[in-house]
Amino acid sequence: MHLRTVRRLLYREILGATAFVLLAFLGLFLFIDLVGELDALGKGGYTLGQALLVCALQVPGHVYELAPIGVLIGAIYALARLAQSSEFTILRTGGLGPGRALALLAQLGLALAALTFVVGDFVAPWCDTQATLQVSRRQGRIDTGAGGVWLRDSRPAADGEHRYTLHIGVAHDDGVVEKIRIFAFGPQGELRTRTTAARAVVGEDGVWQLDEVRISQWAADSTPALGPDQTLDHLRWASGLTRQVVASAVLPLHTMTTTALYTYMTHLAENDQSAQRYEIKFWKKALYPLACLVMMALALPFAYLHARSGGVSLKVFGGILLGISFVLLNNVTGHLGLLHHWTPWLAASLPSALYLLMSLGAFSWLVRYR
Repeated sequence: MHLRTVRRLLYREILGATAFVLLAFLGLFLFIDLVGELDALGKGGYTLGQALLVCALQVPGHVYELAPIGVLIGAIYALARLAQSSEFTILRTGGLGPGRALALLAQLGLALAALTFVVGDFVAPWCDTQATLQVSRRQGRIDTGAGGVWLRDSRPAADGEHRYTLHIGVAHDDGVVEKIRIFAFGPQGELRTRTTAARAVVGEDGVWQLDEVRISQWAADSTPALGPDQTLDHLRWASGLTRQVVASAVLPLHTMTTTALYTYMTHLAENDQSAQRYEIKFWKKALYPLACLVMMALALPFAYLHARSGGVSLKVFGGILLGISFVLLNNVTGHLGLLHHWTPWLAASLPSALYLLMSLGAFSWLVRYR
């Protein structure tokens, strides 16, 4: 049997089933998101159209999250149906050996992984950011939590490195922040100045334009004394905190691309802050699309089960359980990695590695003994 015909048959069946599963899941998630937005209707001029827009902007993020599960369930359904109708048996007698079948599905899995990466690293972060900004315009600000956001920065000086600790109380879009406090510390850790500003615009180059500024300064000696406050209408403050770094600290974690995560975790490490949470998230985001390849390998053994081993519905149910267990393990390993200080790339790759070994083990056993 011609390999191109076999590839076209398998890919058509798997992609069709995967698309159907994803559409079903997306319809359910869209309904849940819309129900969650109903409480905000009418508040601050929030309309049904805006609520639908926010829900629609969350769809690419759901596609990214559901892609491995959709691939697993769709592939299991397609392969189990081919096995039940004896079509897969005909393909095997026509020359489709286990190695060739695994190679064909691996190619499709890699293509779906690449598509998932594009959606998760380019489309979903932009859409999630726009959805967050839509909600922030309704609320009048970006939600930074009750305690605001704390940042650190450092800068070399003539008498040694000076360190800065910043607190942002309120954040808006386009790099606008309010209620800023900047604490400057000398090389020995002594407090040098405290700068407060009512408002600031963060530049792309890290230069902050502060408005309504008040500066409190302490003398750098053995018995520091507080001098009189200095007030300024405007002040330019240069730092390493660019708009991208501030946005990474203010916006939700799921709105960050792999590049933004790498930039922010590097900034945290350079300023002696804990970056493990962002390192784990970086590796999870970088490796998560490869889960589509793992799910494709996990689905292949179902094609080698005979019809008497269970109907298509039973196999699909088993696929759903496998998908749920993968998501749970993926989330649990992230939390365990934070608690036990595991190597970030290991915590991120452990679930996919375990399921890949499990799928290859089941596939080898079925090929040899069934």
